[in-house]
Amino acid sequence: MNIRHRLAIFVLLFCALFAVGTAANAQIQVVGDGGPGPVKAQHLTAELVSLAPSIAPGGTLQVGLVLTLEEHWHVYWVNAGDSGDPPKITWTLPPGITAGPMQFPIPSRLPLGPLMDFGYEDSVAFPVLLTAAKDIKPGPIHLDAKVNWLVCREVCIPGKAHLGLSLTVDPAATTPTQPVGALGEALTLLPQPLPSDAKLTITGGKSEFVLDLITGERVTDAEFYPFDQEQIANAADQTIEPLPNGVRLRVPRSPELTKLPAQLHGLIKLSDKVAYEITAPVTPGEIPAASRSKTPAGAESGITTLTAIGLAFLGGIILNLMPCVFPVLFLKGLALVQSSNEERSRLRSHGLVYTLGILVSFWIIVAVLLALRAGGSQAGWGFQLQSPVFLVILASGLFFFALSLAGQFDIGLSLTSVGGELAQKQGYTGSFFTGVLATIVATPCTAPLMGAAIGFALAEPAWITVAVFTALALGLATPYLLLSFQPAWTKLLPRPGAWMEIFKQITAVIFFATVIWLAWVYGHLFSATGQGIDHLAKLLLCFLMIAIAGWALGRWPARWSSAIAAVLIATIALAIPLYQPKDTTLAWQPYSQQALDQARAAGHPVFIDFTAAWCLSCQVNERLVLRSAEVQRQFAEHNITLLKADWTQYDPEITKRLASVGRSGVPTYVIYPASATGNADVLPELLTKDIVLTALQRVTKQ
Repeated sequence: MNIRHRLAIFVLLFCALFAVGTAANAQIQVVGDGGPGPVKAQHLTAELVSLAPSIAPGGTLQVGLVLTLEEHWHVYWVNAGDSGDPPKITWTLPPGITAGPMQFPIPSRLPLGPLMDFGYEDSVAFPVLLTAAKDIKPGPIHLDAKVNWLVCREVCIPGKAHLGLSLTVDPAATTPTQPVGALGEALTLLPQPLPSDAKLTITGGKSEFVLDLITGERVTDAEFYPFDQEQIANAADQTIEPLPNGVRLRVPRSPELTKLPAQLHGLIKLSDKVAYEITAPVTPGEIPAASRSKTPAGAESGITTLTAIGLAFLGGIILNLMPCVFPVLFLKGLALVQSSNEERSRLRSHGLVYTLGILVSFWIIVAVLLALRAGGSQAGWGFQLQSPVFLVILASGLFFFALSLAGQFDIGLSLTSVGGELAQKQGYTGSFFTGVLATIVATPCTAPLMGAAIGFALAEPAWITVAVFTALALGLATPYLLLSFQPAWTKLLPRPGAWMEIFKQITAVIFFATVIWLAWVYGHLFSATGQGIDHLAKLLLCFLMIAIAGWALGRWPARWSSAIAAVLIATIALAIPLYQPKDTTLAWQPYSQQALDQARAAGHPVFIDFTAAWCLSCQVNERLVLRSAEVQRQFAEHNITLLKADWTQYDPEITKRLASVGRSGVPTYVIYPASATGNADVLPELLTKDIVLTALQRVTKQ
């Protein structure tokens, strides 16, 4: 899973509700009696509708299944994605009436943790075209339909309904010219064939498909949905490269796809209302990432190189006004006020060293960006915030700095013991690293006019990228540099006084707020693994130890012993969130009664995972809990036999075992003790590591 994808991931919430059906045959309760009108099922309402009340002999009429869902629940497209199952309809029709296949409107990507489904939220209508025979007799008719669906949120609930629709066969019936309602809207959202003047080519590489769609105009948004499963990595980011007359879409291949298919069949979605159904051959080959045409620089983006440099410079100046940067600049300006009696040449030197610190920091960032781009990766401004290590170090450094501003200790006082000559040099060192700090805290901010310039720079040749980022750095450095060359301008700043201490403390609040935001970002990097809270707790413990280090500096200022102790404490503090234990996984055996009996006869406890491919919460429980290092370690230590009861397709043996523990659906988790006479321990649908670990301890003691 790539870094960009993990940054996008949210903290998962679960619900422990599941449908209760007949245990003997795993049938879900059917709602509705076959009559017209909507019926209410769990988390949705289902109804058959039509565009008109009558159909003419030999004519056609659009009818459809409308599902209105509760908030945050969804149903599936024809290819459900990583898990799920699309709705299905079985008709019982009067003689002379035939029904075409159910059609699916344009879907959306529905992420849940590390998985990605394709489907619909809120409401959706699935059109079906009815055809009446020419010799059908006029009069009332009734359509009867059995409907199946799977509705999911964090848990998945199968549903069934018996629906009906009453119509009239009328020779005078006409087709509505302007379809209305949910069904009418769905008809406008059906994928269309690729226009005759459009051209599509697909190149299949080792790790991705590259789709080049030429439409005659620039396209800025696109997504690909395959009709066939296990062709693409559903949850991976699809990279868009706009072309002057179309779009290039990079779609990562599925890890299970070991051989290139002869063709791809799917949808290319350009917006919520425009999608094309395509079938095109796949040509083996590799197309380098971010390859550019010979179009003059800036022709596609609408700006020139000089414009981008100017915007970057102006954006850098505006960055100084951002809440994350302004306190740094203001404190540096106050330092100028306090040192206004120094020689002008020395003040200028401080300004130049500060500027050098910003330039060097920006050049390092640009070098990393260019190295990533050369390696085929795409990274943008602020990409370092996607690194857990960088976030830990940045957040800890700002927290330490904020403690000093709040008055816990004085950084300068703690360094006075180094000696007079070194203290003089420390002034320039401080200016340099103030520039570094300004760059670090500036990267999360986005100033007006800066986004277009950076987006342009990251897609251009290396020398343009360097030039644009250098202009951005100079813009960021300009205000302080001007003050250092014109010390008289510092008269515009307030005079030193008691207010400065209050301002420092207010500035500390701003930095503490920044630290909270960085901690929030850090926690979200691990939300896909279900360990975001654990990692956040480690980071908070790191902050606590850094506060202890700051206390040592404040309690015994200007002493080598306190400085050494603070460094040691801070080092241990950083190691707490940075240490990542290695994960382990164990193999699961397919469930059978024979495997269960053999394991218990051999004296092994047994853990059975009753799951299904269409059960999204089953997949999430498995990835976030059952695969976790702590649970896997306990499985291994207690010699637990792991059985997976896959209920994706109906299995009477699995149904019987579910019934024996009082359950009728998945997810279900059961632990059997080694003793053949011991009772099964049935766990809740909502799993946590504590629940599983406690159950393992309880069962292994029997």
